[in-house]
Amino acid sequence: DLGQITPTELCQRCLSLIKKTKFLNAYITVSEEVALKQAEESEKRYKKGHSLGDLDGIPIAVKDNFSTSGIETTCASNMLKGKVLCTPYNATVVQKLLDQGALLMGKTNLDEFAMGSGSTDGIFGPVKNPWSYSKQYREKRKQNSHSENEDSNWLITGGSSGGSAAAVSAFTCFAALGSDTGGSTRNPAAHFSRHGLIPLVNSMDVPGILTRCVDDAATVLGVLAGHDPKDSTTIQDPVKPFTLPSLTDVSKLCIGIPKEYLTPELSSEVQSLWSKAANLFESEGAKVTEVSLPHTSYSIVCYHVLCTSEVASNMARFDGLEYGHRCDSDVSTEAMYAATRREGFNDVVRGRILSGNFFLLKENYENYFVKAQKVRRDVLLTPTTLSEAVPYTEFIKEDNRTRSAQDDIFTQAVNMAGLPAVSVPVALSSQGLPIGLQFIGRAFCDQQLLIVAKWFEKQVQFPVIQLQELMDDCSSVFENEKLASVSLK
Repeated sequence: DLGQITPTELCQRCLSLIKKTKFLNAYITVSEEVALKQAEESEKRYKKGHSLGDLDGIPIAVKDNFSTSGIETTCASNMLKGKVLCTPYNATVVQKLLDQGALLMGKTNLDEFAMGSGSTDGIFGPVKNPWSYSKQYREKRKQNSHSENEDSNWLITGGSSGGSAAAVSAFTCFAALGSDTGGSTRNPAAHFSRHGLIPLVNSMDVPGILTRCVDDAATVLGVLAGHDPKDSTTIQDPVKPFTLPSLTDVSKLCIGIPKEYLTPELSSEVQSLWSKAANLFESEGAKVTEVSLPHTSYSIVCYHVLCTSEVASNMARFDGLEYGHRCDSDVSTEAMYAATRREGFNDVVRGRILSGNFFLLKENYENYFVKAQKVRRDVLLTPTTLSEAVPYTEFIKEDNRTRSAQDDIFTQAVNMAGLPAVSVPVALSSQGLPIGLQFIGRAFCDQQLLIVAKWFEKQVQFPVIQLQELMDDCSSVFENEKLASVSLK
C-alpha cells in the first residue's frame, strides 16, 4: 500500500517528471494549468465521497492527433502547427476519459500525421526511448565495453505513437491514448469511436491504449468502449465494462502459432522468446498448434494500397483554403494549392499522397483498391516487432516507407481483419531492452484476449524500468506501477 495521496499531489509529481524527462521529447504540449484545475475538481469530489470511478484523479496523456477542446492539435505537422486548430470539442475517447475525472497532462509527440514507425518524422523532432537511460540498458552497455555517456546512441520508441509510449514508460502518466492504423499502438478492437481523431486511414484507424499493465488497459478499455453515433464505424452492440478475473487453468486454451510469421528478418532473440512463450503455455496444459495464415505475404502490400489511397483522400482537405497552413503565393489557385502542400507536408506525407492518387486513378482502382479490400476476410501468439528497439542512428539509415513496411509486418494484418490484439513485454534482451509478444484474439472477444494476456504477464514477471536518477523524489508513488496501487484521497 502506497498510502494516500491527493489528486493534486499526484498531478504535481507527474508534472515534475514531465519537466525532468523533457529531453525525451515525449510531449508536444504540456497542459499544466488544465491538469491542475482538473486535479482540484477531482479533490473536491473525493472529499465529498463522490468519486467518478477508477480514473478519477489519474494522470493521462493523449497523442497529438486527437482533437482536444482549447488545446492545440498539430499532428506534428507544419500544416497545423501554430494555426491553433483548437476545436470546440474533444474527441469522443478524450471526452470519455475526462468524464471519468482523468487529468489531461498533455499532447504527445508522433510521426507527422501518424505516418511512420519510429516517431522520428514529426516537425518537433524524434522521441527518445526512456529505456535508453535505464539502469538495465546502461549496465549491459558497460559490460559490452561501450561508453556510458554515448548519448548519440539513444534508442527510438517505435511509432507512430512513440510519444504516448514514452510518456507512460517514464511514469509521467498512468495511461495514454495512441492511434493505430497498422500497429502504431496495437489496437484493442473496433469498439472505439474515431470521432475527433484526425484520420490517416479511415477503414483501419482505431484509438489504442498504452498502460504499464494489462489490468490498467482493461480499465481504460471499459471507459472508452461503446457505440458513438458520431462515428458510423463503431460497433452498435452494447459494451459493458469488465474486470479481468485471474486465470488459473489454461488447459482449455488453444494457442495458434502462425508459421508465416517465422520470417528470415526475425531476430534470433525474439524468435527464442516466442518459442519459450509457446512452451510455457504448453507446459501449463494449453494446446499449442501451428496454424497457417496464407495471405500474410500479401497483407503488407494490401495494407500499403489501402493506406496510401485513403491518405490521398484524407489529405485533400488541407488545401490552404479552409484551415491549416496557407502559403503566400498568389499567382493562381493551383499554384497556391501546390505551394501550400509543399510547405505544409513533409516528404513522407507527400509521397504517400502521390502513391495513393496513383492507386485511385480510375484505371487502377479496380486492379488494386477493390482487390485489396477483398483480401480482408483461439488466440494467436506472434512477435510484435522484428527486434528490440534500435538506435536512432541505425533507424534512419532506411527511409520511412521501407521502415514502416518492415516494422508493421506482424501488426498491420490485424487492422485489416478488424481483430483485437495486445502487445505484452515478455523479457529483456541481452542488451537490457524490452521484447514484446503480440496476442491476437477472435473478433469482439476482447475480454478473453486480455484475460490470457494477464495470465501471461503474471507468468513472465517483466521487470519495471529503473530510472533512478529521474525518480528519486517520486519513487514512493511509482514503485508499484498499477492504477490499483494508487490510493487517492
